[in-house]
Amino acid sequence: MISVRNAREKDLPQLLEIYNDIIARTTAVFEYRPHNLDMRRSWYESKIKDGYPVFVAEENEKILGFSSFGPFRAWPAYKYSVENSVYVASDQRGKGIGKLLIPPLIKAAMEKNMHVIVASIEATNKASLRLHQSFGFIEVAHFKEVGYKFGKWLDLKFLELMLNTPSHPSQD
Repeated sequence: MISVRNAREKDLPQLLEIYNDIIARTTAVFEYRPHNLDMRRSWYESKIKDGYPVFVAEENEKILGFSSFGPFRAWPAYKYSVENSVYVASDQRGKGIGKLLIPPLIKAAMEKNMHVIVASIEATNKASLRLHQSFGFIEVAHFKEVGYKFGKWLDLKFLELMLNTPSHPSQD
């Protein structure tokens, strides 16, 4: 049975394996070079320090995928907006793992009083587009040829999910 839980530091080698496979074989990440365990640890520690969630889908101690969110932009007025990430192991895609990893992100964003979740998705990634749209994300932008990977130009779509939070936003 697949369970979704908060990631732990001991999960980092499996998260790294998934992430590096995505870098090497897909356009889901606009990165060329694989990461190392120190980079993944730094990423994880930064998420924890800043209060951002990292969730894993797990079955029999094997991580099948992970999700997280972080700041959309660094300026103070963006404090109610986050950008999400959902990554699924190559041998687990198409099995509904992504559908398990998005609800805890939405719940965590609402608990943190976020107002918008942004998803940045390479334009030909139909599975990720459909996944996000199934949770109410709406396409709001299409950037042409903003990335270059595997010998071709890549378009990027922004989708957003508007939340009914916060009830009392501030400029503090």
